[in-house]
Amino acid sequence: MTAKKRTAQPASKGKANAEVDVLSPVRAQSEGLPPSATSPLAAFCGVLTFFACGWLIYQQKPFSNVAYDSLLLIGCVALGIAVPDLWLRKPWHTELRAVSGSLSRTGVKFVGLLASLAFIALLYWLFPEYNSGSAFYAPFFDLLRLLVPALLVLALPYLYWVDGRMQQPQDGLWQMGRLVLAFGKGSTPSVVGQHLLGWLVKGYFLPLMFCYMCADTLRFYNYNFAGIVSFATSWDFLFFFIFYIDVVFGTMGYLLTLRLFDTHIRSTEPTMLGWLVAVMCYEPFWNLLGRQYMSYESSTSWGQWLWDMPVAYAVWGSTILLLNSIYVWSTVVFGLRFSNLTHRGIITSGPYRFTKHPAYIAKCLSYWLVSVPFLVTESVGATIRHCLLLLMVNAIYYLRAKTEERHLSLDPNYVSYARWIDAHGCLRWLPRVPWVRALE
Repeated sequence: MTAKKRTAQPASKGKANAEVDVLSPVRAQSEGLPPSATSPLAAFCGVLTFFACGWLIYQQKPFSNVAYDSLLLIGCVALGIAVPDLWLRKPWHTELRAVSGSLSRTGVKFVGLLASLAFIALLYWLFPEYNSGSAFYAPFFDLLRLLVPALLVLALPYLYWVDGRMQQPQDGLWQMGRLVLAFGKGSTPSVVGQHLLGWLVKGYFLPLMFCYMCADTLRFYNYNFAGIVSFATSWDFLFFFIFYIDVVFGTMGYLLTLRLFDTHIRSTEPTMLGWLVAVMCYEPFWNLLGRQYMSYESSTSWGQWLWDMPVAYAVWGSTILLLNSIYVWSTVVFGLRFSNLTHRGIITSGPYRFTKHPAYIAKCLSYWLVSVPFLVTESVGATIRHCLLLLMVNAIYYLRAKTEERHLSLDPNYVSYARWIDAHGCLRWLPRVPWVRALE
């Protein structure tokens, strides 16, 4: 996920958003920073697991199928995060109920699971993007052939175990089952709608991220490490590898929306604007909108521009890597919870300890550094045009930030976090103009 197609990052409307916009810094001084939904230590353990298991898988290549190698890496990293995270936070201690699970509710939830899978399968069958025989999605369908049978076998005992530990067991899955079994009687349309939106998020982003990950895994397998002999070749590898880490953690987040790990979806972005500004940053939509209407890149790369100035080249390139590292750090700190368009717990550690939207800020700044040659190598008219186009891309991230804040502000923890950032965030000294405050 780079300055290319895989433009991405983290997590509906209501009066709470207005409250966030007028928060009092004085009031926030007395409020502490809310705890992060994922332990930063657990996220760090996940990174260590990625390096250790990733290198072993690279050396052994246990499967002949890259989809299975990628799944093995995801499983190793997930365990590296889940074990310390569950041990440190003990989420089930707060939800443990004194009653056992209900077999009848479990049966209804299983029907709801089957209906949810059928809903996504129908969309894959319907849209040519997925059923045209494209080689790009082949690893994802290999994954499904492995995971879906295992999911159906494990679903009943898992659902029964989780049902006995829920304060409100009649969740979206149960509502979906009631919709199918009783033709809507006893189900709540708004809950079913939120449930289906959550599955749409997974159905759209998981195949995209998993196939990107498989492509990056193959590239990692075939990388010419002997060719890393200079800053330029080191930069190329680090730029690739940073985003390889990002796509592994991103894919893992979409795959593991489980109550077992307390990483389930609490709510999904309910507005059309929120969905529009998110999905237009990804394929296949970016290929149409971005390439045709917001193509701001210059014909001269930053490397070509600074090639004859080694010191400037090294400083500029290092700054780009630093910004992209902050962007990836913003994904890693989610642990198992990363996802666009959903609320799966409020993250307040890592770079989110300093500002509300570190991924978007770092990404937008890196876009300017990567594309800045158009300021000095093109005509005045072309320069102005490219600047305006890049500002349009920045505006998309502004809208993503605003819609995410509006969605997350329904959670009191996020409101407290926003207050704390207004009082202590690293951008609190910037002028209080709307476009600046929105990204703080």
